[in-house]
Amino acid sequence: MKCKTVIDKNREEEVIIYAHERNETVESIERIVSSAQLELIGYSGKSAARLKQAEVYCFTVENNKVYAITECEKLQIKLRLYQIEEIADKSFVKINQSCIANIGHIKKFDASVSGTLRVIFKNGYTDYVSRRQLKAVKERLGL
Repeated sequence: MKCKTVIDKNREEEVIIYAHERNETVESIERIVSSAQLELIGYSGKSAARLKQAEVYCFTVENNKVYAITECEKLQIKLRLYQIEEIADKSFVKINQSCIANIGHIKKFDASVSGTLRVIFKNGYTDYVSRRQLKAVKERLGL
């Protein structure tokens, strides 16, 4: 695969990939480009803050609004959860219908008697892995 970069301040930035087939390299390039375009802006009241994906412990939905949970605050995000799932890097995994978790910020998993798996984050926030997502979560974590 050849790579060519043209610097031209007068043109809009654009990435075009010519490939014989869709493969892991092409998908990696697409993820890098889409995450570079992603500007996560979190809103709290009238203030807005810029967020890096690494700072986010998880994205969760409450009352039809998407929030980013960080170490010490909960900020509203103006994207839908499926959009975040598409552009989030590989450190994120969907744990249930309304939560995408950052694997690097998970403190531990707590298995209960009823078979549910509770996720406890380093900041104390907790959520549950749904039965539907349990297999995918275990595969991502190598359990």
